[in-house]
Amino acid sequence: MSAERTGTAPAAPPSAVPPPAGGTAPAAPAAPPADPATERILARSGRATAEGLPSNPPSPHWRPTERTLRLLTVATAAAVAALVTGHAWLFALAAAPAVLLLLASPGGSRPTGLDATAVVTPRRCFEGERITARVEIAHDGRTGPLDPVIALGPGTVLEGLTVRATGVDLALRADRWGRWSLGTVDIDVHDAGALARRTVRVALGSADVFPVPAAARFTPVPVRLPERIGEHTTRHEGSGVEVTGVRPHIHGERQRRIHWPSTTRRGSIQINRFAAERASDAVVLLDTFDDFQDPATGLSSLDESLRAAAGLTRAHLRRHDRVGLVAVGGQLRWLTAATGERQFHRMVEAVLEVRQDRAHRGPVPPRLPLPALPRHALVHAFTPLADQRILEVLGRVGDHGNPLVVVEIPVGEPVVDQDDEVGGPALRLWRAEREAMRAALRARGVPVVRHTPGEALDLALAPLLRRRIAGGSR
Repeated sequence: MSAERTGTAPAAPPSAVPPPAGGTAPAAPAAPPADPATERILARSGRATAEGLPSNPPSPHWRPTERTLRLLTVATAAAVAALVTGHAWLFALAAAPAVLLLLASPGGSRPTGLDATAVVTPRRCFEGERITARVEIAHDGRTGPLDPVIALGPGTVLEGLTVRATGVDLALRADRWGRWSLGTVDIDVHDAGALARRTVRVALGSADVFPVPAAARFTPVPVRLPERIGEHTTRHEGSGVEVTGVRPHIHGERQRRIHWPSTTRRGSIQINRFAAERASDAVVLLDTFDDFQDPATGLSSLDESLRAAAGLTRAHLRRHDRVGLVAVGGQLRWLTAATGERQFHRMVEAVLEVRQDRAHRGPVPPRLPLPALPRHALVHAFTPLADQRILEVLGRVGDHGNPLVVVEIPVGEPVVDQDDEVGGPALRLWRAEREAMRAALRARGVPVVRHTPGEALDLALAPLLRRRIAGGSR
């Protein structure tokens, strides 16, 4: 076996993540054929990944390899046959494996100490990006070939590996957003004669995988805006760039604001009137009560909710708005409204562990803290509208007086056979409940828009740009 082996993992199914806006996903190059040794490693790693991450540590002692066991089996069988049958020539069959074991014995060069270290880059990435892991083996003697087994955690896929004389290089792909454990690597280190092996384990640690934001540029605007300079045009006169009319000149105003066509027609100096521009406060409310999978496409409602919310968050931050976060359904997670690119990463990091919140889910929705909902802040609620508890949460938002927009994430209809006498009425009841939830929200004056995964979020938000979103009063 050569000192270095390279291979590529079997092709994984295409990811549900849509390509970034403005581009298409590049075609994957043809994978080179792997040698039999690498294919064996990939097969063992696939079984180890399917079984889950190991919990028991490997044995710290040297133990015989499969080659040693085969030679000992042949020698023992030949010696027993010679003693039973009385044929002395059978001892020659027993001597040959014994001589091979003696010649391959490494003597005193077998390592007494083994240590493995892993360097993983990067620890933070977006869905679909590559993560590389380099595992190095340190020892104080002579060693033979390395035989690794990789047990990956959820959310990552093994794309390729390279076995070197002193370690292993792994190429992983971040498949789904979340805070994932990358897994462990068990490396069987053989002695120089390949007669004994010892397993050393190294943990790859964890990685933060951010969702790919949905394409979004439009941001609905509430009726009331705080007195902060921004890019949203208001109805009040100010120092913006959008002309709203003209008015007579007042002594002391700048000449560059003179509107000459009106001045010529009216015979007196007329000045341009500009609309004031303000920044808005927005809060993203994520419904994490349940995670539904579309039976037709296999898409996750929680994945699509976070991708859409990330896209709208970036659109607000590009306009210098302040954006906050409230995630309900598990442990209540919230961030006060802030601006800047750092706020986007803070918001995504705050919801990376929502999949691990199953133990904290209860029948009563949590109460929303007052600092999480700034006064007059526009609340964007991303929800599949499949759990009645979200209506209670949205009702509490309305009690705070905040303007509210509900972005529905479709979850797909359950698959029911046409001749199913029970499934047919159940499907109609399911549709009626969903429509009743939409009607209850619209009856309160809450606009409900539907976002189709894979399409730009602007298509769903465009109808809301024709008017300002009004809220209640506290």
